[in-house]
Amino acid sequence: MSALDISGLRVAITGGTSGLGLALVRRLLDRGAQVAFVARGRDGVERVRRELPRAHGIVGDVSRKEDIHPIAIQMLGALGGLDVLVNNASSLGPVPLAPLADTECEDLELALATNVVGPFRLTKTLLGALAASARDGRAPLVVNISSDAAINAYPGWGAYGASKAALHHLSRIWNEELTAEGIRVISIDPGDMDTPLHALAVPDADRSQLKSPDTAAGELVALIAAHIRASQRVLESAR
Repeated sequence: MSALDISGLRVAITGGTSGLGLALVRRLLDRGAQVAFVARGRDGVERVRRELPRAHGIVGDVSRKEDIHPIAIQMLGALGGLDVLVNNASSLGPVPLAPLADTECEDLELALATNVVGPFRLTKTLLGALAASARDGRAPLVVNISSDAAINAYPGWGAYGASKAALHHLSRIWNEELTAEGIRVISIDPGDMDTPLHALAVPDADRSQLKSPDTAAGELVALIAAHIRASQRVLESAR
């Protein structure tokens, strides 16, 4: 695997049929990576498969416990292992956005199941494959897509913000626990993007002021490549 073009990198992405997830699939394929993506809707998965036949599409819902092991098995079967997991699938909670006092318990539960528990279960299930990647010197990385709502208290964003805050802190703890195993876990805020999710949350937003998903995906791919280069330098210096 080249540190420059990341060719051969085995990457799995949740929420891969629109927005940042789809932009990441495209960018990574262009750089020579092997990519598997997951989404709930079969029609969306089939559409991306037709557009990007080198990508491996998987139908599944990370918020559903019973879907996690089938998703993981299909990821590993398609890629032959795993180097990078991007937990990108997200739920806003109630739409339109609502104050916490007006948020139904079921909407909060869905946000937590999609944004925290799902990434936790999927990462936990794939830890063996990531550890194998580390033993092979491939610098495995888990990227959890967060938001500034994880840090700042925005009225109306309670379910989303609380769940992303939990994901952010979960990432920090897991990174502390897994670094000794050669696995890094990071939480990234890609910024406000012109995505279907943002349009649902803020339908009257000025789209010209929003970052394009492709730009955010380019930044994230550069971060992944930088992580690989840094890890390879550490390995080389230890020899």
